[in-house]
Amino acid sequence: MDRSEQGNAFPEDHEPELKLPHLLFTETVRQLYTKIVNEWDFLKKSACQTAAVRALWKHVIHDPLAHVLAGETYLRNLHEKIMKDRHNNAREISGVILAVRTLWFDSKIEAVLDSLGGAAQVVLLGAGMDSRAYRLSCLKESDVFEVDFPEVLQVKAALLEEALDSTEHLRLMAKSLRRVAADIRENDWLEKLQISGFVLEKNTVWVLEGIIYYLSNSQAMQVLKIVGEKCTLTHTVLLADFMNKASTTLSSSTFHFYSDWPDHLLPSIGFSHVKLSQIGDPDAHFGLMHDPLNLFNKLRNLPRSVETHPDDGTPCCRLYLVQASGSPNQTVSMKAPSQCSI
Repeated sequence: MDRSEQGNAFPEDHEPELKLPHLLFTETVRQLYTKIVNEWDFLKKSACQTAAVRALWKHVIHDPLAHVLAGETYLRNLHEKIMKDRHNNAREISGVILAVRTLWFDSKIEAVLDSLGGAAQVVLLGAGMDSRAYRLSCLKESDVFEVDFPEVLQVKAALLEEALDSTEHLRLMAKSLRRVAADIRENDWLEKLQISGFVLEKNTVWVLEGIIYYLSNSQAMQVLKIVGEKCTLTHTVLLADFMNKASTTLSSSTFHFYSDWPDHLLPSIGFSHVKLSQIGDPDAHFGLMHDPLNLFNKLRNLPRSVETHPDDGTPCCRLYLVQASGSPNQTVSMKAPSQCSI
């Protein structure tokens, strides 16, 4: 089979040409990105890297704001990696896992809101450079809350102001958008969220994309328990991605929290229904994972209890995409067994 037809690379008619918009070279935007490069830590900068994926995987993700939210440095770095992967006929093109992750979250947000009749609160914890409030029409009846560090939200707001002023057709798609300056590692983020207009008793979709594994075990569990407690008040949906233990070894100084069995963990803290997917599963490939020999398909065909790959002895580094829900009239049907603790 021709590698270009295997589905986890760029199709030949979508050559990832790097076209940098003029907006990136204006004085205001350059100054903002100088601040990012010089002052932000790895966690904050990862938001720009994710935006770069949305920008360069534009044949599957429509995000007209992604380029300006990513910035020249991160766009060039990712483009170089993609071109190198294509030249080497790599089975996993740089960015594909984040592209699939983005599409999975998009599809689940839309499906959940559709099941709720369209109206709900959507809370993005560790929102980073997320632009869903501007690009997902399914949010038109929803109040969106973006929670992140104040310096991230300030720079992001300034970048968006420049982009919206220079482009006629870009506008807010959500019913409302409120930015909440808070550190979810601290104890006061829920209080700050409520001060910003969040209502505990309203149906809520909580989105934790690309964030939970940066937290310590105690911090992550505190966040998850706070969200889980809302199941006793109203219909609550959690959309999150979890690393298994092996994945945290990819960067021991960066990744901390893990769960090998999040589908066992979440029912123990209040969620009555949990569905877990892996990259490449029917709801998590989006036409990008057809090659049966790519890393993700090889992993998902092994039992989750297998820690090292039998072919080469490498650690089985997995990313789980998890949808969990609960409401006051539902009871938890499963508790986490002790051997499945995080």
